Amino acid sequence: MDVVIFGATGMVGQGVLRECLRDPQISRVVTVGRTAPPATDPKLRALTVPDLFDLSPIAGELTNLDACFYAIGVTSLGMNEADYTRVTHDLTLSVANFLLARNPRLAFVFVSGASSDSSAQGRVMWARVKGKTENALLRMPFKSVTVVRPGLIIPMHGIRSRTRLYNVLYVILRPLVPLFKRLAPNQVTTTERLGRTMIRLARGGFDRQVLEGERLAGVH
Repeated sequence: MDVVIFGATGMVGQGVLRECLRDPQISRVVTVGRTAPPATDPKLRALTVPDLFDLSPIAGELTNLDACFYAIGVTSLGMNEADYTRVTHDLTLSVANFLLARNPRLAFVFVSGASSDSSAQGRVMWARVKGKTENALLRMPFKSVTVVRPGLIIPMHGIRSRTRLYNVLYVILRPLVPLFKRLAPNQVTTTERLGRTMIRLARGGFDRQVLEGERLAGVH
């Protein structure tokens, strides 16, 4: 399987990249971003572009792909709806349309967020925009589209978030993780487990659906 990862320098992206490089059934891993991830591997091809809205300079490298793991995400803190929509909704659909035109049999796995708003009408801005993005992707004629809505993600294997606030919160919350796992086991995962789950989803057996909580935890 040949795959592409968008957002491979973020916490979730680093997790799925690690699992893709370790998976013997994945032969080619392409990453696309403004910066390259620190990982090195013979099957890794790290591509950088100054503007993710314009992938034409690397179009030749984005063909014959079996799956896309889309893990680009930003915090909505301090952002207005227009700016958050541009990054979360507009960029996602721009990338998706570019890939679809060149890979009609692609499996698209989109990392959203727990409690995203599928109605796209609610009061919470980030949840509304995420829901709008999910709905647009689910209407696209990919081979499959799967939306994952992870809850609390525990970074493993030296992986860190690019958001400093999140790193501070992880340090504070880590002693409470066993308690969270007992109280809400389906809402707690790790970068390793989430990465493996996303690969499993891309391999097939799943169509257009949103996986959250128990449904996401039940994927093996």
